[in-house]
Amino acid sequence: MFAPSRDQVRQFFFDVWAKYRAGQPLAGAEQPALEVVLAHPEYHPLLEAPERHRERDYPPEAGETNPFLHLSMHLALAEQLAIDQPHGLRERYLRLLARHGDAMRAQHAVIDCLGETLWRAQHAQSHFDEKVYIACLDRQLGEGEADHK
Repeated sequence: MFAPSRDQVRQFFFDVWAKYRAGQPLAGAEQPALEVVLAHPEYHPLLEAPERHRERDYPPEAGETNPFLHLSMHLALAEQLAIDQPHGLRERYLRLLARHGDAMRAQHAVIDCLGETLWRAQHAQSHFDEKVYIACLDRQLGEGEADHK
C-alpha cells in the first residue's frame, strides 16, 4: 500500500496545480486531483504559494480545515466509490446525491463521516471500523439501526 508522507501529498497538489496553470498535460492520479482542486476555488491561492503553505499546520483545535487532507479525502472517496468499499457505500452516496442534488454537497456529507470515523479510530488507537462509517452515513440519511434489522 502506498502511504505518502505529508510533504509528498502537499507537493503532489502543488505540482498538479502548477502543471494545470502552465497548460502541461496531467497523468494518472493528477487528473482526478485537478478536478477536486477545481471544485475548491478557496484553495487556489494556497496552491499558488507553496513556499508559504508547505509547512503550515492546520490544527483542528483552532477550527481550521486542513486543505490537503480535505482534497485527499475527496480522492479517497472516489476510490471507495469506484469499488463500493465498504460495501453499500456507493448506494448510500447515490441517495445522498439525490437528496442534495449536488455532487460536492453529497461528497462532503460522506467525507464528514469518513473524517469522523478516522478520528474515532485514531483516538481509540484502533482500526478503521467500516460499520461505524456506514452507520454515520445512515444517520446522514435519517436512518437508524432499527431500519436495517
